[in-house]
Amino acid sequence: MSGYIYFTDEQKERANSVDLVDFLQRQGEKLLPSGRDKRLDSDHSITVRENRWYDHASEEGSYAIDLVKRLYNLSFPEAVSLLLGGEQGVEYRQHSKSSESEQRKPFALPPIHTDMRRVFAYLIKQRCISREVLSEFAREKLLFEDAEYHNAVFVGFDEKGVARHAHKKSTATGSSFRINVEGSHPAYSFHYISKNPYPHNLFVFEAPIDMLSYISLHPQNWKNASYVALNGVSEQPVLKLIECYPQLQGVTLCLDNDEAGRKAASRIHKTLREQGFEDVAYDVSAHKDWNDDLKAIEPQEQSESTLTMM
Repeated sequence: MSGYIYFTDEQKERANSVDLVDFLQRQGEKLLPSGRDKRLDSDHSITVRENRWYDHASEEGSYAIDLVKRLYNLSFPEAVSLLLGGEQGVEYRQHSKSSESEQRKPFALPPIHTDMRRVFAYLIKQRCISREVLSEFAREKLLFEDAEYHNAVFVGFDEKGVARHAHKKSTATGSSFRINVEGSHPAYSFHYISKNPYPHNLFVFEAPIDMLSYISLHPQNWKNASYVALNGVSEQPVLKLIECYPQLQGVTLCLDNDEAGRKAASRIHKTLREQGFEDVAYDVSAHKDWNDDLKAIEPQEQSESTLTMM
Protein backbone atom coordinates (compact mmCIF):
# COMPACT_ATOMS: atom_id res chain seq x y z
CA MET A 1 0.00 0.00 0.00
CA SER A 2 1.43 3.37 -1.02
CA GLY A 3 2.17 5.91 1.68
CA TYR A 4 0.01 8.96 2.29
CA ILE A 5 1.15 12.04 0.34
CA TYR A 6 0.93 15.29 2.27
CA PHE A 7 0.33 18.56 0.42
CA THR A 8 0.48 21.97 1.99
CA ASP A 9 -2.43 24.40 1.56
CA GLU A 10 -0.20 26.45 -0.73
CA GLN A 11 0.44 23.42 -2.97
CA LYS A 12 -3.25 22.55 -3.15
CA GLU A 13 -4.12 26.15 -3.99
CA ARG A 14 -1.43 26.21 -6.69
CA ALA A 15 -2.77 22.98 -8.20
CA ASN A 16 -6.32 24.36 -8.23
CA SER A 17 -5.05 27.57 -9.87
CA VAL A 18 -3.55 25.84 -12.92
CA ASP A 19 -4.86 27.25 -16.19
CA LEU A 20 -6.93 24.36 -17.56
CA VAL A 21 -6.56 25.33 -21.22
CA ASP A 22 -2.78 25.21 -20.92
CA PHE A 23 -2.87 21.97 -18.91
CA LEU A 24 -5.33 20.10 -21.14
CA GLN A 25 -3.63 21.08 -24.38
CA ARG A 26 -0.33 19.83 -23.02
CA GLN A 27 -2.04 16.54 -22.14
CA GLY A 28 -2.95 16.18 -25.81
CA GLU A 29 -6.61 17.14 -25.41
CA LYS A 30 -8.32 18.91 -28.32
CA LEU A 31 -10.27 22.00 -27.26
CA LEU A 32 -12.94 23.74 -29.32
CA PRO A 33 -13.85 27.46 -29.10
CA SER A 34 -17.15 28.14 -27.32
CA GLY A 35 -17.53 31.88 -26.73
CA ARG A 36 -15.12 32.86 -23.96
CA ASP A 37 -14.78 29.20 -22.97
CA LYS A 38 -13.17 26.13 -24.52
CA ARG A 39 -15.12 22.91 -25.01
CA LEU A 40 -13.57 19.44 -24.69
CA ASP A 41 -13.66 17.64 -28.02
CA SER A 42 -13.79 14.32 -26.18
CA ASP A 43 -16.82 15.40 -24.11
CA HIS A 44 -18.82 18.29 -25.57
CA SER A 45 -20.73 18.85 -22.33
CA ILE A 46 -17.59 20.08 -20.50
CA THR A 47 -16.31 23.62 -20.95
CA VAL A 48 -13.28 25.23 -19.30
CA ARG A 49 -12.18 28.79 -18.68
CA GLU A 50 -9.00 29.71 -16.79
CA ASN A 51 -8.83 27.32 -13.79
CA ARG A 52 -12.56 26.55 -13.79
CA TRP A 53 -14.71 23.94 -15.55
CA TYR A 54 -18.40 23.20 -15.91
CA ASP A 55 -20.27 20.07 -17.04
CA HIS A 56 -23.48 21.23 -18.74
CA ALA A 57 -24.88 17.69 -18.67
CA SER A 58 -24.63 17.11 -14.92
CA GLU A 59 -24.82 20.86 -14.12
CA GLU A 60 -21.78 20.78 -11.87
CA GLY A 61 -18.30 22.20 -11.94
CA SER A 62 -15.45 23.55 -9.83
CA TYR A 63 -11.69 23.94 -10.16
CA ALA A 64 -8.72 22.16 -11.72
CA ILE A 65 -8.18 19.31 -9.23
CA ASP A 66 -11.73 17.96 -9.51
CA LEU A 67 -11.65 18.00 -13.31
CA VAL A 68 -8.33 16.15 -13.48
CA LYS A 69 -9.65 13.52 -11.04
CA ARG A 70 -12.76 13.13 -13.17
CA LEU A 71 -11.12 13.05 -16.62
CA TYR A 72 -8.24 10.73 -15.81
CA ASN A 73 -9.79 8.64 -13.01
CA LEU A 74 -7.18 9.75 -10.49
CA SER A 75 -7.17 10.00 -6.70
CA PHE A 76 -6.87 13.41 -5.06
CA PRO A 77 -3.10 13.05 -4.40
CA GLU A 78 -2.49 11.81 -7.96
CA ALA A 79 -4.42 14.73 -9.46
CA VAL A 80 -2.57 17.30 -7.32
CA SER A 81 0.79 15.75 -8.20
CA LEU A 82 -0.01 15.86 -11.91
CA LEU A 83 -1.12 19.51 -11.75
CA LEU A 84 2.04 20.42 -9.84
CA GLY A 85 4.15 18.96 -12.63
CA GLY A 86 4.64 15.37 -11.48
CA GLU A 87 8.01 13.69 -11.75
CA GLN A 88 8.79 15.59 -14.96
CA GLY A 89 8.61 18.92 -13.14
CA VAL A 90 6.35 20.49 -15.78
CA GLU A 91 5.29 24.03 -14.93
CA TYR A 92 1.76 24.84 -16.04
CA ARG A 93 0.49 28.39 -16.47
CA GLN A 94 -1.28 29.75 -13.39
CA HIS A 95 -4.61 31.51 -13.54
CA SER A 96 -4.28 35.18 -12.65
CA LYS A 97 -6.91 36.24 -10.13
CA SER A 98 -6.82 39.77 -11.50
CA SER A 99 -8.57 38.50 -14.65
CA GLU A 100 -11.66 37.56 -12.63
CA SER A 101 -12.60 41.23 -12.44
CA GLU A 102 -12.61 41.53 -16.24
CA GLN A 103 -15.94 42.94 -17.42
CA ARG A 104 -18.02 40.97 -19.90
CA LYS A 105 -18.48 42.82 -23.19
CA PRO A 106 -22.04 43.57 -24.32
CA PHE A 107 -23.26 41.56 -27.30
CA ALA A 108 -22.94 43.17 -30.72
CA LEU A 109 -23.08 41.69 -34.22
CA PRO A 110 -19.87 41.98 -36.25
CA PRO A 111 -19.89 44.52 -39.13
CA ILE A 112 -21.69 43.14 -42.19
CA HIS A 113 -19.91 42.81 -45.54
CA THR A 114 -21.49 44.32 -48.65
CA ASP A 115 -22.02 40.89 -50.24
CA MET A 116 -21.95 37.19 -49.35
CA ARG A 117 -19.81 35.80 -52.16
CA ARG A 118 -17.24 34.09 -49.97
CA VAL A 119 -19.83 32.66 -47.58
CA PHE A 120 -21.96 31.31 -50.42
CA ALA A 121 -18.89 29.91 -52.21
CA TYR A 122 -17.74 28.13 -49.05
CA LEU A 123 -21.13 26.74 -48.02
CA ILE A 124 -22.15 25.67 -51.53
CA LYS A 125 -18.86 24.41 -52.99
CA GLN A 126 -17.16 23.00 -49.90
CA ARG A 127 -20.17 22.09 -47.76
CA CYS A 128 -22.61 21.24 -50.61
CA ILE A 129 -25.48 23.17 -48.99
CA SER A 130 -28.43 24.18 -51.18
CA ARG A 131 -28.24 27.69 -52.66
CA GLU A 132 -32.01 28.07 -52.25
CA VAL A 133 -31.80 27.24 -48.53
CA LEU A 134 -28.92 29.68 -48.01
CA SER A 135 -30.79 32.42 -49.87
CA GLU A 136 -33.78 32.00 -47.57
CA PHE A 137 -31.63 32.28 -44.44
CA ALA A 138 -29.85 35.33 -45.87
CA ARG A 139 -33.21 37.01 -46.66
CA GLU A 140 -34.29 36.41 -43.08
CA LYS A 141 -31.00 38.03 -41.87
CA LEU A 142 -30.10 34.79 -40.09
CA LEU A 143 -26.88 34.46 -42.10
CA PHE A 144 -24.36 37.02 -43.34
CA GLU A 145 -20.67 37.52 -44.13
CA ASP A 146 -18.64 39.60 -41.71
CA ALA A 147 -16.78 42.57 -43.18
CA GLU A 148 -13.38 42.07 -41.57
CA TYR A 149 -12.60 38.36 -41.87
CA HIS A 150 -15.31 37.09 -44.28
CA ASN A 151 -16.54 34.56 -41.72
CA ALA A 152 -20.00 33.07 -42.07
CA VAL A 153 -22.08 34.52 -39.23
CA PHE A 154 -25.13 32.54 -38.03
CA VAL A 155 -27.47 34.81 -36.06
CA GLY A 156 -29.93 33.90 -33.29
CA PHE A 157 -32.85 36.24 -32.57
CA ASP A 158 -35.06 36.31 -29.49
CA GLU A 159 -38.85 36.14 -29.57
CA LYS A 160 -39.03 39.93 -30.06
CA GLY A 161 -36.78 39.85 -33.14
CA VAL A 162 -33.69 41.19 -31.37
CA ALA A 163 -30.32 39.58 -32.23
CA ARG A 164 -29.01 37.91 -29.07
CA HIS A 165 -26.53 35.34 -30.38
CA ALA A 166 -24.04 34.97 -33.24
CA HIS A 167 -21.74 32.12 -34.21
CA LYS A 168 -18.79 32.75 -36.55
CA LYS A 169 -17.34 30.05 -38.82
CA SER A 170 -14.28 30.64 -41.00
CA THR A 171 -14.73 30.32 -44.77
CA ALA A 172 -10.98 29.88 -45.34
CA THR A 173 -9.98 26.56 -46.89
CA GLY A 174 -8.71 24.14 -44.25
CA SER A 175 -9.55 26.41 -41.31
CA SER A 176 -11.46 24.94 -38.36
CA PHE A 177 -11.98 28.33 -36.70
CA ARG A 178 -15.41 28.78 -35.15
CA ILE A 179 -16.50 30.80 -32.15
CA ASN A 180 -19.55 32.39 -30.55
CA VAL A 181 -19.47 36.19 -30.53
CA GLU A 182 -18.73 37.41 -27.01
CA GLY A 183 -21.83 38.26 -25.03
CA SER A 184 -24.03 35.79 -26.96
CA HIS A 185 -26.98 34.51 -24.93
CA PRO A 186 -26.77 30.68 -24.96
CA ALA A 187 -30.56 30.24 -25.06
CA TYR A 188 -30.91 32.08 -28.38
CA SER A 189 -28.55 30.18 -30.66
CA PHE A 190 -29.05 30.00 -34.45
CA HIS A 191 -32.58 28.81 -35.28
CA TYR A 192 -35.42 29.02 -37.77
CA ILE A 193 -39.01 29.24 -36.57
CA SER A 194 -41.61 28.24 -39.14
CA LYS A 195 -44.48 30.60 -39.95
CA ASN A 196 -46.67 27.48 -39.86
CA PRO A 197 -49.17 28.20 -37.04
CA TYR A 198 -50.18 24.53 -36.66
CA PRO A 199 -48.43 22.06 -34.32
CA HIS A 200 -45.14 20.93 -35.84
CA ASN A 201 -41.67 19.58 -35.06
CA LEU A 202 -38.52 21.28 -33.83
CA PHE A 203 -35.42 19.59 -35.31
CA VAL A 204 -32.32 19.90 -33.09
CA PHE A 205 -28.66 19.89 -34.27
CA GLU A 206 -25.25 20.49 -32.76
CA ALA A 207 -23.95 22.94 -35.40
CA PRO A 208 -25.43 25.45 -37.90
CA ILE A 209 -23.86 23.68 -40.89
CA ASP A 210 -25.46 20.38 -39.84
CA MET A 211 -28.81 22.12 -39.58
CA LEU A 212 -28.48 23.61 -43.08
CA SER A 213 -27.24 20.26 -44.41
CA TYR A 214 -30.28 18.44 -43.03
CA ILE A 215 -32.63 20.93 -44.68
CA SER A 216 -30.71 20.51 -47.95
CA LEU A 217 -31.16 16.74 -47.66
CA HIS A 218 -34.89 17.10 -46.86
CA PRO A 219 -36.01 20.13 -48.91
CA GLN A 220 -39.66 19.19 -49.42
CA ASN A 221 -41.91 21.52 -47.36
CA TRP A 222 -39.00 22.25 -45.03
CA LYS A 223 -40.47 25.62 -44.04
CA ASN A 224 -43.35 23.84 -42.32
CA ALA A 225 -40.98 22.74 -39.54
CA SER A 226 -38.66 24.62 -37.15
CA TYR A 227 -34.94 24.06 -36.54
CA VAL A 228 -32.26 24.96 -33.98
CA ALA A 229 -28.46 24.54 -33.79
CA LEU A 230 -27.19 24.29 -30.22
CA ASN A 231 -23.58 25.31 -31.00
CA GLY A 232 -22.66 22.49 -28.68
CA VAL A 233 -24.93 20.19 -26.68
CA SER A 234 -26.69 22.45 -24.17
CA GLU A 235 -30.45 21.98 -23.96
CA GLN A 236 -31.04 25.69 -23.16
CA PRO A 237 -32.07 26.72 -26.72
CA VAL A 238 -34.54 23.82 -26.98
CA LEU A 239 -36.21 24.68 -23.68
CA LYS A 240 -36.38 28.39 -24.55
CA LEU A 241 -37.96 27.78 -27.97
CA ILE A 242 -40.56 25.37 -26.56
CA GLU A 243 -41.39 27.98 -23.93
CA CYS A 244 -41.74 30.81 -26.47
CA TYR A 245 -43.51 28.95 -29.32
CA PRO A 246 -46.40 26.71 -28.21
CA GLN A 247 -46.84 25.40 -31.79
CA LEU A 248 -43.66 23.35 -31.25
CA GLN A 249 -45.38 20.15 -30.18
CA GLY A 250 -42.67 17.63 -31.07
CA VAL A 251 -38.87 17.52 -30.89
CA THR A 252 -36.63 15.46 -33.18
CA LEU A 253 -33.05 15.12 -31.91
CA CYS A 254 -30.58 15.06 -34.83
CA LEU A 255 -27.28 15.31 -32.95
CA ASP A 256 -23.98 13.89 -34.18
CA ASN A 257 -23.65 10.14 -34.67
CA ASP A 258 -20.80 9.73 -32.19
CA GLU A 259 -20.51 8.95 -28.49
CA ALA A 260 -20.73 12.61 -27.40
CA GLY A 261 -23.76 13.24 -29.63
CA ARG A 262 -25.61 10.13 -28.50
CA LYS A 263 -24.90 10.91 -24.85
CA ALA A 264 -26.14 14.49 -25.28
CA ALA A 265 -29.30 13.40 -27.13
CA SER A 266 -30.16 10.98 -24.32
CA ARG A 267 -29.61 13.69 -21.71
CA ILE A 268 -31.75 16.26 -23.58
CA HIS A 269 -34.50 13.65 -24.01
CA LYS A 270 -34.44 12.98 -20.27
CA THR A 271 -34.59 16.73 -19.50
CA LEU A 272 -37.59 17.16 -21.81
CA ARG A 273 -39.40 14.24 -20.15
CA GLU A 274 -38.75 15.81 -16.74
CA GLN A 275 -40.34 19.00 -18.07
CA GLY A 276 -43.42 17.01 -19.10
CA PHE A 277 -42.60 17.07 -22.83
CA GLU A 278 -43.17 13.56 -24.17
CA ASP A 279 -43.17 13.86 -27.99
CA VAL A 280 -39.45 13.25 -28.66
CA ALA A 281 -37.97 11.35 -31.60
CA TYR A 282 -34.49 10.69 -33.01
CA ASP A 283 -33.04 11.03 -36.49
CA VAL A 284 -29.46 9.81 -36.87
CA SER A 285 -27.07 10.53 -39.74
CA ALA A 286 -25.46 7.61 -41.58
CA HIS A 287 -22.04 9.20 -41.17
CA LYS A 288 -20.64 11.21 -38.27
CA ASP A 289 -22.90 14.20 -38.95
CA TRP A 290 -25.43 15.53 -41.48
CA ASN A 291 -22.89 17.48 -43.50
CA ASP A 292 -20.90 14.27 -44.01
CA ASP A 293 -24.11 12.65 -45.28
CA LEU A 294 -24.74 15.57 -47.64
CA LYS A 295 -21.20 15.53 -49.02
CA ALA A 296 -21.35 11.76 -49.47
CA ILE A 297 -24.30 11.94 -51.88
CA GLU A 298 -22.88 14.76 -54.04
CA PRO A 299 -20.39 12.61 -56.03
CA GLN A 300 -23.12 9.99 -56.53
CA GLU A 301 -25.55 12.61 -57.92
CA GLN A 302 -22.89 14.06 -60.18
CA SER A 303 -22.08 10.55 -61.48
CA GLU A 304 -25.76 9.81 -62.16
CA SER A 305 -26.12 13.17 -63.95
CA THR A 306 -23.14 12.35 -66.17
CA LEU A 307 -24.56 8.92 -67.07
CA THR A 308 -27.90 10.49 -67.98
CA MET A 309 -26.21 12.88 -70.40
CA MET A 310 -24.26 10.09 -72.14
